Amino acid sequence: MPPDAPTSTATAPEASPPGQQREAVPIGRRVLRAFLYQRELTPIVITIALFAYFAFRAGSNFTDTLSLSSAVGFAGPVAGIAIGEVLLLVLAEIDLSAGQVFLFCPWVMYWMHQDGLSLVLAIVIALLAVSAVGAINGLITVRLNVPSFVTTLAMNFILYGVVLTASNNLQGSPIPLSGQTSFIAQFMGVWKWSEILWVIALTIILTVLLTRTRFGVRIVATGGNLVGAAEAGVPTRRVKVWCFVICSFVAGLVGIIDSIKYGTLDPGNFGVDYILYAVGACVIGGTALTGGRGTVVGAFIGAILLGVLQDGLTVIGVSTNDFFIYVGVVIIIAMALNVQFDRIIARSRSR
Repeated sequence: MPPDAPTSTATAPEASPPGQQREAVPIGRRVLRAFLYQRELTPIVITIALFAYFAFRAGSNFTDTLSLSSAVGFAGPVAGIAIGEVLLLVLAEIDLSAGQVFLFCPWVMYWMHQDGLSLVLAIVIALLAVSAVGAINGLITVRLNVPSFVTTLAMNFILYGVVLTASNNLQGSPIPLSGQTSFIAQFMGVWKWSEILWVIALTIILTVLLTRTRFGVRIVATGGNLVGAAEAGVPTRRVKVWCFVICSFVAGLVGIIDSIKYGTLDPGNFGVDYILYAVGACVIGGTALTGGRGTVVGAFIGAILLGVLQDGLTVIGVSTNDFFIYVGVVIIIAMALNVQFDRIIARSRSR
């Protein structure tokens, strides 16, 4: 370099390591992502908003213990069926007999106890019976390739017919433990909050099963891509059968607790009403009916939302018949939001 050449003291800016260049994400976008990826947040916000609205409109008439126990009394059975149904909906299957299983299981317990068996043995036999129902549903679906919609619809009518025939259209009463004050009676359903506590415990167990275990990974994989999961070595048929069994077992267990709570069994109760509410709770909670995605906690929250809606409308004087209109509107809105969320997520991942 010549001695009179100008020298420059400016230095080039140091290149930042590739992994350290992070653009600040606006708070609004973070909140939006939370709503998109954590589907439970949407029904939580709606439930809180409904609760606040009814509390403002009705005051203590809505927030007192009697009113809240009524909301929980409606939500408990729906949630108990819905949390098991989520496993099948993630598989892109459905169990329309779960509502009737909920009603059938306590009948089996009642009949066994009436025949002289101990209560513990009667409960065990009842739960084994409904687990067998779930296994039959699953085997017919995966072995005979009968759509689960058809299989479980038929099973719903079969169980209803068995109850009507075996009971001679007579109510079952008294249910063992109902009306008693012992600890085991209170624990098994007599205490007005025991049913919802049982459902919360089952919700936690099934959430861990779906999100923290290999079996849960297989459920999601099977529902997301059946052929791909099978080629990867996932025993897809076995996974489906076990999910039918779990769904029936959970519905039957909650059915026993619910029967002890109320003390009587009505053979005329039809399970279709329960399953429709349960599927609605799953949809509201963010579970996709097309499979591959679902949340047990969301289904539970969806059931709570329906309970708050039902009790709140009653307290403020809205006709019971109008409740069905509101439920339908909520389900349509929830399903439309889920579809839009899926599109937004797919669009963001493709960028």
